Amino acid sequence: MQEEVSLATPFDLRLSRRLFSLVLPWWPYVLLAVACLLLNSVLQILGPLLTKIAIDRYLAPVPSSTLPWLEQRLPPAPVAGIASISLIYLATLVLGFLLDFSQQMLMQWTGQQAMFSLRRRILQHLHELELRFFDSNPVGRLVTRVTSDVDALNELFASGLVSLLGDALVVAFILAAMLRLSPPLTLLMVFALPAVFLVTVLFRRAVQSSNRRIRAAVARINSFLQEHVSGIAVLQLYNREARAARDFAGVNAAHRDAYFDAIRAYGWFYPSVEFISVVTIASLLVAGGWQVRSSALSLGILIAFFQYAMRLFRPIQDLSERYNILQAALAAAERIFQLLDTRPAILPPPAPRPFPSSTAPIEFDRVWFAYKDEEWVLRDVSFIIHPGEVIAVVGHTGAGKTTLTNLLLRFYDVQRGAIRIGGIDLREFDPRDLRRRFGVVLQDPTLFTGTIADNIRLGSSHVTDDAIHLAAEQVNLLDFVEDLPARFEHPVRERGAGLSTGQKQLISFARALAHDPVYLILDEATSSVDTETELRVREALENMVEGRTSIIIAHRLSTIQRAHRIFVMHKGQLRETGTHQELLALRGIYWKLYQLQYKDQEIRR
Repeated sequence: MQEEVSLATPFDLRLSRRLFSLVLPWWPYVLLAVACLLLNSVLQILGPLLTKIAIDRYLAPVPSSTLPWLEQRLPPAPVAGIASISLIYLATLVLGFLLDFSQQMLMQWTGQQAMFSLRRRILQHLHELELRFFDSNPVGRLVTRVTSDVDALNELFASGLVSLLGDALVVAFILAAMLRLSPPLTLLMVFALPAVFLVTVLFRRAVQSSNRRIRAAVARINSFLQEHVSGIAVLQLYNREARAARDFAGVNAAHRDAYFDAIRAYGWFYPSVEFISVVTIASLLVAGGWQVRSSALSLGILIAFFQYAMRLFRPIQDLSERYNILQAALAAAERIFQLLDTRPAILPPPAPRPFPSSTAPIEFDRVWFAYKDEEWVLRDVSFIIHPGEVIAVVGHTGAGKTTLTNLLLRFYDVQRGAIRIGGIDLREFDPRDLRRRFGVVLQDPTLFTGTIADNIRLGSSHVTDDAIHLAAEQVNLLDFVEDLPARFEHPVRERGAGLSTGQKQLISFARALAHDPVYLILDEATSSVDTETELRVREALENMVEGRTSIIIAHRLSTIQRAHRIFVMHKGQLRETGTHQELLALRGIYWKLYQLQYKDQEIRR
């Protein structure tokens, strides 16, 4: 999680340009919001000027030329003149409200559109990354990218980006108006600004440090919750609730303490700016009052200065807050762009080769592979699987069985050697085209929120309702589905909650069969089901493997005895090959595995 802290950089022009490019597709709306903001900033300085005109023209008359074009059109009578100025003031307030509302709505809409596109872009990019990337990046960190980090950008676009410009414009316009009314009093105001900026810089540093720790703590909380909610059954089984609660308390305390530091920073920042503003206004009262008594300054100008002074410090406070939003957004953007800039290691070639139109042999040619450095999981593995052949792969845990299928599906690329289908190296195919030809059933069935039909079809438009019905019938799932009130439209909750392991596995079988794959991979597909379900699945296997090149990875040797050939993997090497009877006759590794399972079954009996 050190990355969550370290990627909080000072202002970066290159990163800022890339960040602001996210809203370029909606630039007309941004320009319209800027126009509304500009007009509203101008209206901010009209109120005190109208107050000044009302006082200097009607209440304490003195010569004035602040807004001559307006003063020439005002009635001479005090009551009518003040009423006219009040109506103009009210009109500026209403117009300012409408402009502020329009600007907020436009930027909120633009921010949501940009974040919708960004989230979709991140998810699409995650789908393109290879499994090796997810091996080294916790799920909680990736969830933080799509949630908290995108929210930080949304806050910038919705309430920080244009408002930052608006606050700067208001400060500039107010100082310009004050300078025109009274340069000496404006100079007095300017003397107070360094103190405000010093407090702002100290506040920004304190909050920036707290925000870094808050982001790191949020990422840790997401990772902790994802891990412990996913493993809730094991947690309860081993009575680790109290220990998990204590561990989470530590993570949560880091988040709380970071927020407390931010709260303390806000606690002293706003009173400090308020104190400076009150002292400055009191100084204006002394200096301005003396000038009014000596007739060097009109009462209207003094009151207008009071109004401007109160309006000047608010946008300065907001500027500091907007700057913090900008800094948080830049840090979030750096992490998001770092993710988006992560190039997938497995890409389609510039000119992909067409996949063989008919079932072709699969060849592993002196394949070496390691997940990390040179800690080889596969060592010089070579074999050929002929079209229509049913191959079983057995071996101890860690022998490299699942790695064979991961390489065949090109979730990883080999370090040495080659894998070919129809004599063509896998790396010459488009990975999506390659994987489309395979049906895969894993040991742990994965179901998604939706319906049973949705989980069998899995978004493939070519899988018809008839194909779903036929697949369910062939894998002995149909009886279970027919008993449900909604049948194939029966809702499936997250991770298939409410369904038994066997039912979820049968749905996975139906999914593989409904897509009518050319090649079939069953990775420990029967290891997590009961004996009765295994018998039903074994019957379904005969339908599934018929006419297909199939690879069956299994610990239960009873499920693979009818395979055409059995590959025995041991410590990353292919040690034995043959039929069930041939391997028993060798009295080697397979014979020992068979004897162990046979003795285990005898003990159970």
